[in-house]
Amino acid sequence: MRPPSPSIPEKEFVLRTVQEGLRLDGRQPLEMRTPEITFGPELGWVECAFGQTRVVAQVDAKMVRPPPERPFDGIITIHSELSPMASTEYEIGRASEEEVVITRVLDKLIKRSEAVDRESLCVLAGERVWHVRLTLHCLADAGNMLDCACFAAMAALKHFRRPDVEVVGDEVTIHSPSERAPVPLAINHAPYCLTFAFFGSGAPPLLDPSQLEETLALGTLSVALNAQREICVMQKMGGAPLGADEILGLVDVAVGKAKELDGLVEKRLKEDWARRHVEVR
Repeated sequence: MRPPSPSIPEKEFVLRTVQEGLRLDGRQPLEMRTPEITFGPELGWVECAFGQTRVVAQVDAKMVRPPPERPFDGIITIHSELSPMASTEYEIGRASEEEVVITRVLDKLIKRSEAVDRESLCVLAGERVWHVRLTLHCLADAGNMLDCACFAAMAALKHFRRPDVEVVGDEVTIHSPSERAPVPLAINHAPYCLTFAFFGSGAPPLLDPSQLEETLALGTLSVALNAQREICVMQKMGGAPLGADEILGLVDVAVGKAKELDGLVEKRLKEDWARRHVEVR
C-alpha cells in the first residue's frame, strides 16, 4: 500500500511557499535538517538521522580467500534494506527503486572512488584477505534517505575496527581485542552525498528535501563528494533542466556541507572513543 498522494490544495500551498523561498519546516532553501549520530555498543554500529529520517549502518569483517583476478585486494560488499518499517511504500522481499539507487550510489561512493583502501585489507596475497560487509537498515523514511544512508555508511566505516593479525610464513593468527587493540580501516577520503530538489519557475533549489518536497519536485540532483572538492558521484533524476553555472554553484554549497558533516563525524568519533576508554578503566 502506497501512502496517499498530496491533495491539490496541499500541492498548491507547498509550491507557492517554495516560490517565496519558504519551507514548511521553517528551514532556509539551502539548510539541512540537523544531522544526528548515535554509536552502538559494537564498533561499526551507527544510527544516523536527518530529522525524522533514520538509518542504521553496521560494518563487520571476516577473513576469506580472495578471487583469483584480484589476489592483493580485500573485498567490500554493500547491502541496503528498505522494509515497511521505514514506510508503507516498501514491501518485504521486493527491492524498491530507492533501495537500488542507494546501493548503487554507495557502491560508487565507497568502492569505485577507493574511499576504503582495499589493498590494506590484504593479509596474505592470494590466500587471505578481509571481507568487509556494510549493511544499512532504513528505519524511517521522512525524505532524502539517500543522503542519510551515505552519512551513516561513512560514519560506520570510520567507527569500525577489525581484529589485528600476525603473519608468520603461511600461518595467520587473528588476535582478540583483549590481546591486541583492533585496527581501523584505512580511509583514503570521506565522501558525503548532498541532494537538491528543483521546482522550476524560478523557485530556488531545496537542499535535503523532505518526503513531501521530494514527491512534488520536478527533479533532484545528488552530488557525492569530499571536502577536497573531488566529485565521486553526480546523479540527476527527473526532468528539471539545469545549467552548468547552476550546477557549479550547487557543488560549492555541497563542498561546504560535506566539510560540516565530516567535522561532525570526527567530533562524535572522538567523544565516543573517549567514553569507551573511560568505561574500560
